[in-house]
Amino acid sequence: MSPKAAARPGGRSARVQQAVHAAVRELQAEHGRAELTVPQIASRAGVTPSTVYRRWGDISELLSDVAVERLRPETPPADLGSLREDLEHWAVDFLEEMSSPPGRSYIRDALAGDPDGGNAGQCSAYAVEQVDTILDRATARGEHVPDTDTLMDHVVAPMMYRILFRPGLLDAQYARDLVTTVFYRLMPLP
Repeated sequence: MSPKAAARPGGRSARVQQAVHAAVRELQAEHGRAELTVPQIASRAGVTPSTVYRRWGDISELLSDVAVERLRPETPPADLGSLREDLEHWAVDFLEEMSSPPGRSYIRDALAGDPDGGNAGQCSAYAVEQVDTILDRATARGEHVPDTDTLMDHVVAPMMYRILFRPGLLDAQYARDLVTTVFYRLMPLP
């Protein structure tokens, strides 16, 4: 099990996490990812290296934790008034953000330092939360909606595959085409 799982969510632990995350982001911006060391991060954060090792285990788990935080959406998905428009807009934004060089780096870091799969699950939960928000809005408008798993399996999963393994084959139309497939082939009729 990952050392970070035992961390307490508030008080000093939250302050340490915030300081260490900020130190990682600052040092990455100044020197690049390859130059990061635990002692350097600890010094910048104002904690001892043993605090970092105890909390995160190693540099890859720390970078994974920071990446998961960076992958958290900052705003709810846009409400454009219809399920189709909302899903297309969200899918295009998701694809652009995740396939950008920083997005791809965060994804790689999130997965590389994730021995128990918790960070991958958290990243998935972020996408599910965004999709559920879109579906809840559409349901409230009286629209017929697919289930969340259908959208995750037929929109998000193919985009993530291409982001990780076939990045040259990505554009906004690809995201829109995936949404179209859900609407015309996979969604049960009302």
